Amino acid sequence: MKRFINYVKECYTELVEKVSWPTWKELQGSAIVVSIASLIIALVVYLMDKSFETLLESFYRIF
Repeated sequence: MKRFINYVKECYTELVEKVSWPTWKELQGSAIVVSIASLIIALVVYLMDKSFETLLESFYRIF
């Protein structure tokens, strides 16, 4: 039990004193970058899906 309590204390100390947390402005900037990247990836996947759908429909019409 003592080892567990020491572990929890060490974890708390590390989170409070040793971890460098981003500022609110850095966090907002990162969130915007992730949102834009997600939208771009979603758009690329959508365009690939539609192009394959069109290609397969054309292929099935031939046969």
